[in-house]
Amino acid sequence: LGAVLDTWKLGRIFHATVGGFDTHGDQGRRQAESLGQVAQALADFYRELQRRGWDKDCLIVVYSEFGRRVAENASQGTDHGGAGPVLLLGGGTRGGLIGEHPDLSDLVDGDLRHSIDFRQVYATLLEGWLQTNSKEILGGSFETLPCWA
Repeated sequence: LGAVLDTWKLGRIFHATVGGFDTHGDQGRRQAESLGQVAQALADFYRELQRRGWDKDCLIVVYSEFGRRVAENASQGTDHGGAGPVLLLGGGTRGGLIGEHPDLSDLVDGDLRHSIDFRQVYATLLEGWLQTNSKEILGGSFETLPCWA
């Protein structure tokens, strides 16, 4: 953390990955441990950004490469699913939920029905944070989301 922050320059993008979320079995315990580690790391990192006065100049985007199924499998876990959350922290974001809470009774082949197209998230980050024309990158126009305070 210190090395990253000491070399911080605006315009850089850092990407970090965290494993342990592919919980096809024993999900309750494993997911709680993994989410706790991520939550603690994000809280520590954000507190340090605030201490240095950089919290408005840094946007943290948390996402998963896959969602989870709703139904538990035979191994007390869940299999890969379609929809999943994206979390934004810092960067002058406004708090709160954007989109709809998923309806657990309205599934698509056992998966949560997404309410936001992932390209809307990309367009929002490209337009609102990176100040870049998203249409050129995404090959089309996608409505941006109200993420900024």
